[in-house]
Amino acid sequence: MDIRQEYQSKLRTAEEAVKVVRSGDWIDYGWNACAPVALDRALAARYEELYDVKARGAVLMTRPAILSVPDTAEHFTWNSWHMSGLERKLIDEGIAWYIPLRYSELPRYYRENVDPVHVAMIQVAPMDDEGYFSYGLNASHLEALFEKAEVIILEVNRNYPRCLGGKNTRIHISRVDMVVEGGDPALNQLPAAAPSEVDRAVANLIVSQISDGACLQLGIGGMPNAVGSLIAESDLKDLGVHTEMYVDAFVDIARAGKINGSKKTIDTGKQVYAFATGTQKLYDYLHENPECMSTSVDYTNDARIISQIDNFVSINNAVDVDLFGQVNAESAGIRHISGAGGQLDFVLGAYLSQGGKSFICCSSTMKDKAGKLHSRIRPTLQTGSVVTDTRTNVHYLVTEYGMVNLKGASTWERAEKIISIAHPDFREELIREAEHMKIWRRSNKR
Repeated sequence: MDIRQEYQSKLRTAEEAVKVVRSGDWIDYGWNACAPVALDRALAARYEELYDVKARGAVLMTRPAILSVPDTAEHFTWNSWHMSGLERKLIDEGIAWYIPLRYSELPRYYRENVDPVHVAMIQVAPMDDEGYFSYGLNASHLEALFEKAEVIILEVNRNYPRCLGGKNTRIHISRVDMVVEGGDPALNQLPAAAPSEVDRAVANLIVSQISDGACLQLGIGGMPNAVGSLIAESDLKDLGVHTEMYVDAFVDIARAGKINGSKKTIDTGKQVYAFATGTQKLYDYLHENPECMSTSVDYTNDARIISQIDNFVSINNAVDVDLFGQVNAESAGIRHISGAGGQLDFVLGAYLSQGGKSFICCSSTMKDKAGKLHSRIRPTLQTGSVVTDTRTNVHYLVTEYGMVNLKGASTWERAEKIISIAHPDFREELIREAEHMKIWRRSNKR
C-alpha cells in the first residue's frame, strides 16, 4: 500500500482513537511538549465510563485535561519520570506519583521492566515523504516505548519541530495503529527563570573553569541558564554540546558563535541531545537543523559515551548538600521536588572524561514561606531527602561563596571545604555540628 493511502486508512478523529483505552489501562503521554492535546481532551470526555486509568509521562508543562475531571483520582492518575512544578502540585492533590529512575536506563526500563503499556499517544511532526514521523523534541526513550506499546496513536501537529539526528528518532507509518490530526495547537513553552545575582555569582565561578573546546551539558534552572548567558558573552570558542536536555541557553551560545563542535572527539560538529524544552526560539532553532543531533537517552547519558568526549563539563543544580558531600537534587525531606534525571549519569561520565569536570551548584541559602533564612548546606540531609549523588561521586561543589573540589578529600577536609562555601551566618553552627559528628579537626580553627 502506498504510504499516503496507508496514512489515510489509519486516520481517525481523536474521539474515535481514544475508544481503545479501557479501565485499568496504562497509557503513555511522552514528555514535555510532545504530550497529546486533542487526544487528551477526548480521553477526558470519557471520564465517566473509565476508572483507574494510569497515565505515564514527565515534565508536564500544562495540566492535562484528564487530570481536571471531577473525582479525578477515581478515573485517572499521573505517574512521572521527572516532576515539573505543576506535577509537584498534582502530588499534593493525591493524583500524581514519581517513578525513580537513572535516566540513561529508561529505554531498558521500557524494554524489560515496564509492563504493560496498553496505549502510547504523543504529538509528532507531519509524516515525511518516506513515511516517517519525527520524534521531534523527545527522542529520549520513544523507540523503546513504541516497541512495548500494544497500540500506538500519533497526534500530528504542524507546529511540532522535525528534529534530525542519530538512531531511534522516527517511526514509520507501518508501525502506527492510528493517526489523529489534532488542529495544530501552539506548543507549550517553558521559559528559563531569570538568573538572580546569586545565580550570576555562581556562574562566574564556573565559567572561569571552562576552556576553549570544552563540551557542555547544562541542567535545568536559573544557575545553568546563567552559566549559558555568561558563556554567550565570553571569549570562549569551539565549544561542543552533548546533553540530555537542550535548553534555550544553548541557542544563545550557538548564535553568539561559540559552538561549532570542532573539538569533540565523537559526533564532531554535532550538538547532541535526548530531549528539548524551552521557548519558541528553541523550537524554531532545532527544526530541521543539521547541526543538532536528536537521539535516545541511552546514548546521550551513557557514562561510557560521555567519557570518550575530552574536556567534558557538566553543570547541574542541587536542593541541598550535607557535610559528607551527599547531594540531594530531588526532594525537600519527604516533599518531592523534581527527580534524579540524568544528573548522576553526567557526574560519573564527566569525571571519566579526559580533562572533564562536573559542577553541582546551589545558592548557599533559601527562604521559607515565612521569610526565614535556611542554609542549603546542612550537617546531614533532612530526614526523607534523597541522595542523588553519593559523596564519592561529587567533583566540584559551588555556591556564591566559592568553589571546592571534593575528590580525594577526607571527611574532615570535606567538612572544612563545604563549610567554607556556606553562608557566613551558618558557618559556626555547622562547625559545631561537624565536631559533634567527629568530622572536624581542632586544627581547622587555626
